[in-house]
Amino acid sequence: MAPQRFHEQFEHIRRSLPDVPLTMGPDESAGYFYEKGVVLVRDGEEARFVEDAVRIHFTETRGLVPDHVRRLGPQAGRTGVTRIRVGDPDGAEDTVPHALRAVRGAEDRRGRRLAGRNHVVHIAVNACPGDEPVPVARTEPANPGAAEDSYDPATAVGVLVVDTGLVHDHRSYPLLAHTTGDAQLTETDGDGVLHQYVGHGTFIAGVLAAVAPNTDITVRGTLNDAGAVLESEFGALLFEAVDRDGWPDIISLSAGTPSPDADGLIGLDGFLRELRDQRTLLVAAAGNNGSDTPFWPAAYAALPEYADCVLSVGALRADGVSGACFTNHGPWVRVHAPGERLTSALTGFTTPVPYVYQHSTYDSCRFGADYPCTCRYPRHTGVLSEGRESTGGKPDQVMFDGLAQWSGTSFATPVAAGLVAARMSAYRERDPRAAAAGLLTATGERAEVRGAQVPALRPPTWRPVAAVVPAVPA
Repeated sequence: MAPQRFHEQFEHIRRSLPDVPLTMGPDESAGYFYEKGVVLVRDGEEARFVEDAVRIHFTETRGLVPDHVRRLGPQAGRTGVTRIRVGDPDGAEDTVPHALRAVRGAEDRRGRRLAGRNHVVHIAVNACPGDEPVPVARTEPANPGAAEDSYDPATAVGVLVVDTGLVHDHRSYPLLAHTTGDAQLTETDGDGVLHQYVGHGTFIAGVLAAVAPNTDITVRGTLNDAGAVLESEFGALLFEAVDRDGWPDIISLSAGTPSPDADGLIGLDGFLRELRDQRTLLVAAAGNNGSDTPFWPAAYAALPEYADCVLSVGALRADGVSGACFTNHGPWVRVHAPGERLTSALTGFTTPVPYVYQHSTYDSCRFGADYPCTCRYPRHTGVLSEGRESTGGKPDQVMFDGLAQWSGTSFATPVAAGLVAARMSAYRERDPRAAAAGLLTATGERAEVRGAQVPALRPPTWRPVAAVVPAVPA
């Protein structure tokens, strides 16, 4: 884990959700964020049971009056979830752990989790970034490079990218000439400086289009602007994304949240059940916490009922030999693909735009790796890290003129999604789940990740990248 970076991002996300009291779990370590004083439950009989059980428990053991426990707002309809307040969110103590313990006995008897934290779901570079983007000259090629396949609207594979929106001039990048979707709501601040994570969805679409040119890519700005949303709202936003254009062949999702719960997120129950009954394949990022704690929804790939419809993707480091230092790992990660120092479009090519780094690099890898990873290079000082030990100094500013290098499982995900789409085009397959299964069966490539040999997908147009390590002065 990387507690310092995690705490920096907690402040960033907290500012992006000013009306939501947030806290960290399971303690002050780098785990996950969730709504303070509120639990998430399924509508109906289970909600009534949890409300009553927590009210009785808190009244008897904690001296709370009954009104401290009550349901909040209207029911969430199609997602099948509702929020229950279990204490004062402005109080010093977070009562959520106590509420979850109050219903644990009933859960054991019923064989089903009845209540959970209302997690913050975030783009996979957000709560614990692989790194921040680095400018690349226009003369440099994309990496992965563009495959030789051509675009044919009659046979193109439909891919939905659920992320931040597209930058306004994205079509000036040739690979994104026919990409459609939502515009990024706000690209720059009052001084014309790029906001953090602007271009995330555009970068992903560029990677996907390079690996699989014969795709109709739609980017939905579900996670504008800060890339963070409450679990209680996320299921409805996913439904909205697929309802606008119909269920696609593939969904590329570079977002989620860590949670030790073994059965997933209550807030995504409804969406995952509908996904299971469709033909759509969900390709999801494994997350960048350097941990084996399941990152949902990617970790649904390890549950038997969802194994064929969810593909979880970890990141290989820049040389492709082993796992990137930041990648989450474990048996719930089905495959790894290049995800460190990829090159794609961050902005369009019409006007250079400045960016100020938010995080500082480290003297050594924050995950303990011994190779020249993106934790360390290229060196820069960020706004959120100012004043922290060994980071001080003025934040660094760079100019983006189109292309960038960026790292994270966020970007390994469209590599894998693109390879599934490319296989569908090459073999004229119409079933994306069968194509994914065939792709995994056909690959004999492996990579070493935390001592385990795991399946690896390396596109033919991807080139290993060496880190540029500054010379040590004599």
